[in-house]
Amino acid sequence: MRVEVLKGKCCGYTLCNEVCPEVYRIDDDGFVVVPNPEVPSDLEGGAREGAAICPEGALVVHEGA
Repeated sequence: MRVEVLKGKCCGYTLCNEVCPEVYRIDDDGFVVVPNPEVPSDLEGGAREGAAICPEGALVVHEGA
């Protein structure tokens, strides 16, 4: 599984980070970054939940990638 950030859509709500800080980090400007887009299997559930909670749809989960 891989996670992609649509930079232009992130508005800095940081909900994804609250759900799964191991995958979703917040940069100095308050926007999400994903240091490692390849999500370890033990974090896949949190990564999906973090992406789903984003009010702007700024996170895309690519299954099986």
